[in-house]
Amino acid sequence: MSSVFSIFQRPSIRLACSFIAPYRWHALGALLALIVTASLMLFMGQGIKMIVDQGFMTRSAELLERSIGLFMLVTIGLSVGTFARFYLVSWIGERVVADLRNRVFEHLVNLHPAFYENNRSSEIQSRLTADTALLQSVVGSCLSVFLRNSLMVIGGVILLFITNPKLTSIVVLSLPLVIAPILIFGRRVRRLSRESQDRVADVGSYVAEALRQIKTVQAYNHQEQDREHFSRTVEKAFRTARKYILQRSWLVTVVISLVLGDVGVILWVGGMDVISGTITSGELAAFVFYALLVGTALGSLSEVISELQRGVGAAERISELLQIRSEITAPASNLLRLPPRVSGRLTLENVSFSYPSRPGHNAVDDLTLNIAAGETIALVGPSGAGKSTLFDLLLRFYDPQQGRILIEGAPILQLDPMDLRRNFALVSQTPALFFGSVEDNIRYGNSEATFEQVEAAARIAHAHEFIMQMADGYKTHLGDGGLGLSGGQRQRLAIARALLVDAPILLLDEATSALDAQSEHLIQQALPDLMVGRTTLVIAHRLATVQNADRIAVIDQGRLVAVGTHQQLIASNPLYARLAALQFNQSMEEVV
Repeated sequence: MSSVFSIFQRPSIRLACSFIAPYRWHALGALLALIVTASLMLFMGQGIKMIVDQGFMTRSAELLERSIGLFMLVTIGLSVGTFARFYLVSWIGERVVADLRNRVFEHLVNLHPAFYENNRSSEIQSRLTADTALLQSVVGSCLSVFLRNSLMVIGGVILLFITNPKLTSIVVLSLPLVIAPILIFGRRVRRLSRESQDRVADVGSYVAEALRQIKTVQAYNHQEQDREHFSRTVEKAFRTARKYILQRSWLVTVVISLVLGDVGVILWVGGMDVISGTITSGELAAFVFYALLVGTALGSLSEVISELQRGVGAAERISELLQIRSEITAPASNLLRLPPRVSGRLTLENVSFSYPSRPGHNAVDDLTLNIAAGETIALVGPSGAGKSTLFDLLLRFYDPQQGRILIEGAPILQLDPMDLRRNFALVSQTPALFFGSVEDNIRYGNSEATFEQVEAAARIAHAHEFIMQMADGYKTHLGDGGLGLSGGQRQRLAIARALLVDAPILLLDEATSALDAQSEHLIQQALPDLMVGRTTLVIAHRLATVQNADRIAVIDQGRLVAVGTHQQLIASNPLYARLAALQFNQSMEEVV
């Protein structure tokens, strides 16, 4: 049995125990109730002996009533104890899983973005939901059943020896036959359980991905191919589950056959002893009761151990997730603090960076740029030049391999990432909206903002008009990702959100790219007021939107190739002049 109990020595189980520890008094109460109910169940064997020997065999109504009365008293105690055990154990299971989910989610939202580039978010979601639900079943039910049946086996074997050592020797000799299948099949069940959980996660991942991109699926008439791929994924999960079920079925079948066969032998030997007068009928009845109790407990253990093995697999998957450490953290020493409101001065010194997935290619290459407080800098260049990567580095989603970035003269590597990011307001090229109301989405970056402030931000972003045309105005609930809104409407809500944050540094990544001409014109009129007193970095492919920037930085293949005003760059930088000529539909000579 050592290999069976070794599952409790695994780090994943110790992790579960660490979550149970804060509720030790509830756990102790549940354990006490478990011990009491197990003891009362074992005592029932003696009650059966008294009913048979003192009630039936003596033909005394008084003794029978006394025996039945004691039996009913034990039954009531067993019922009360079972209620307490079930309630406390279930409560612990729900509470522990709630804490575990909170812990896992807190861990996930603080992991560095590079982690999500190499891992499917839907699979991670499966660990947070399906695996924790399985753990809830283990902690809130299976563990209690395991402990209860273990006590039944131990207590039952002791009482078997006390009741009849001769018959007990038969039980003891047959125990290895019952335990062997548990050990043999248990290893296979655990391996197949882990595989089954992985296949289920694959199914969930594919569903989430297909439904998230449902418009693309239907636009390309890809439903049939997706259906076939999903069917193959489901079948693969089914085949793995079938192997798992087959192993469990064999385990239960073998254990039950051996246990009931053992009971048959006991009845034959014990019956012969009753006939010869060696033991009483009550003793045989009590012994059979204990033998059945031990056999049933062993059968339950064989099933519960399979569930525990699945729980171990789930706990290992969650433990693996919790052991991943974020690469973007606050320094352990020499931590610097920024003032409550920075001026917005930024410095990039010889910064070089390559993404983990493309280590041989520098997305940013030896780039140096000084940005004064309150200055508006436009970043222009071909697609893939590294403009958006600079925003990722400024927000410290990644750390450069060479060089350093400073805000207010402080290296950002010596800052707490949260302290750094509170100084930025980001409007990305593809704005992220969340399931919830319009008001919730605008208030996302400033949960303390009043409704008046929310409305004021929406008005500046020219979002108020279309919001008021919605069914419930600012209380209108949006679908996932702002489903149902146009690209321009989503962009204006994102701009309103950035306005409400009131950060000293604005990062506008193609902030007007999804707007129609009229909306873009309105936003362009609002942006100068928005930028007053703030440092602003604007990424734009349409040069008409950045001509009035204080300076324009031209980036190509990760390198800063020129900095100047629109007119200066037209005259001095061939790349910028070519981009301008293409966009303004003029020849190079006309632009210059």
